[in-house]
Amino acid sequence: MRMSARTHLSPAHHAHPRTPGEEQFALAAEILALLGDRTRLTLLHALAGGEADVSTLTEVCGAARPAVSQHLARLRLAGLVSTRKEGRRVVYALRDGHLRRLVDEALNVADHRLGDRPVHD
Repeated sequence: MRMSARTHLSPAHHAHPRTPGEEQFALAAEILALLGDRTRLTLLHALAGGEADVSTLTEVCGAARPAVSQHLARLRLAGLVSTRKEGRRVVYALRDGHLRRLVDEALNVADHRLGDRPVHD
């Protein structure tokens, strides 16, 4: 039986391969700041499931269409999402799998934190 390499990696294998420089820290902080907005995080999570247009994304996140468009524009300008035209429709997609994993990990941390809450009477 063949197991994927990912199954057997220890947490140390997921660490950054070298000490990051100032530029990497600055860009990482910028990306994390973009993820710090609930609507943008919801949009990225939705796009992790596949491409979508503004109408679909508006339904998913429950925000007003102009707000969704503004958030998508910020994500596009930051290089986190890409766009393509389908007639008059603009379709959005995540730029890469690293971002999908980052969103998933942020949500996993939230799950663990919510699971660790003490029970109040």
